[in-house]
Amino acid sequence: MIERTDKDKILRKSAMSRTSRKRWSTRALHKQFRSHGTIKRPYTRPTFAPKPTLDLKHIRQNPGLYEQNCNDRNYAPYAKNGWKVLELHEQLVLQQRQAVELRQRNNVLAKELKKSATEVNDGGDRASLLQEARLLKGKLAEIEKREKLAQEEMEALALELPNLSSLHTPVGEDPAVLGYINGNVVPADGNGKSHVDIGVELDLLDFEASATTSGWGWYFLKNEAALLEQALIQYALSVALKRGWRVMTPPSLVYSHIASACGFMPRDQHGETQVYGIGQEVQAASGASLVLAGTAEIPFAGSQANKTFAETDLPLKVTGPSRCYRAEAGARGVDTKGLYRVHEFTKVEMFAWTVPPASSTTENEGFDMDDEQQQTQTEEVFDEMIAIQTEILTSLGLHARVLEMPTTDLGASATRKVDIEAWFPSRASINNGYGEVTSASICTDYQARRLNTKIKLERGDVKSAFVHTVNGTALAVPRILACLLENGWDGRTGTVEVPRCLRKWMPGELERIGASRRQAQ
Repeated sequence: MIERTDKDKILRKSAMSRTSRKRWSTRALHKQFRSHGTIKRPYTRPTFAPKPTLDLKHIRQNPGLYEQNCNDRNYAPYAKNGWKVLELHEQLVLQQRQAVELRQRNNVLAKELKKSATEVNDGGDRASLLQEARLLKGKLAEIEKREKLAQEEMEALALELPNLSSLHTPVGEDPAVLGYINGNVVPADGNGKSHVDIGVELDLLDFEASATTSGWGWYFLKNEAALLEQALIQYALSVALKRGWRVMTPPSLVYSHIASACGFMPRDQHGETQVYGIGQEVQAASGASLVLAGTAEIPFAGSQANKTFAETDLPLKVTGPSRCYRAEAGARGVDTKGLYRVHEFTKVEMFAWTVPPASSTTENEGFDMDDEQQQTQTEEVFDEMIAIQTEILTSLGLHARVLEMPTTDLGASATRKVDIEAWFPSRASINNGYGEVTSASICTDYQARRLNTKIKLERGDVKSAFVHTVNGTALAVPRILACLLENGWDGRTGTVEVPRCLRKWMPGELERIGASRRQAQ
């Protein structure tokens, strides 16, 4: 665990500074919003979409914390959002006070008008009263318009902020090594033959055909490779099933607002395309748009939108296979060669909804980063996910290292992320041969607040709260398949060993790929 610094403590307990008051007009307000540089949503939130409930109070009470968090996580363009939320709130309070005074005066006028209606006079007083009442009505309407604009802008600013980072997370760019799988010594390099060459030699992979049909970043799995994909899926599911996880297969298409609520935007903060959109005119009428899911985490999380759990329902743990679509496959090069980075792949995902810790519901103010009692249900499920990943990689015989990922590597929704990197013989010159094969993240209430997923509680005055969500990769097929081909390759026989745990799902409990072809020759 990373030690808490004095700077962290100061930021977490920073007092809310007072900003200068500015006079509002609707025109000035629109100008101010434009100057904030808020990026418009790349989709229209339909009327049936979950309404986000963001912790604006925590943001405006800790703008320095959110600024530092953005800088730590490479979200510098949004670092001042917390201060802007604070400024808008203070202006909103001034407007609301003015509105109260106007409404009080309006009540007085109503009484005077009622009284004047019964009195005999020349009507001059009544006319002036009516004129003042009309002016007050216009001022109140203007204030209400400004209030609505301010609320929308504060929400937009808050939506751009990433989750707060866990105290477990190293600040900066370097991960912390938590341990190793199958020994802490890198295996003998051998000839370091690439899975691409092995796959072509044994007629397992076809990249030329996919380049013709789909372009770079796509592939065909053939013969035993296609069978290995199914064996890997079945094995990963069996490991999760014996621990009590429920199986669920999700859809591949999801609404854009669901993907965004999970922290997946069509473009990231660097402008790179992340997800594939679906152009479909029929969606235009409802204001909804569809995208291909980059991970089953998105439809899994969205499946419980606008739902409220009983505390006894949690943790709810689901796992299932799905096809995943990633638009940002990267530039062509040795580090992305073959199956290492592709646009479409099969993955077995784990996802869970958990009870939030008591500290996060004390005043219904969100996640308390100073709470020392973090071995909660959320972290128990998180540890279980890593245990499942470790068991799978151990049984597959792959050497790997477990890493606590740094702030710069966290996605928008994660407060903490642990990656496992397996060793690829052909990538010895890249990151010492290690490449990510699984990941697990705690998202606290980031996704739940945006999807309106709650839990009923009995904690003093707190009757409900937003659940926590946890996600993790049980097994991503292409990289594991590539790793198995490279580590299982025997150059003397020209064959690849099939891990023992997968053989029961292979025809004839196949032990070596390529052996039958060698015998036929």
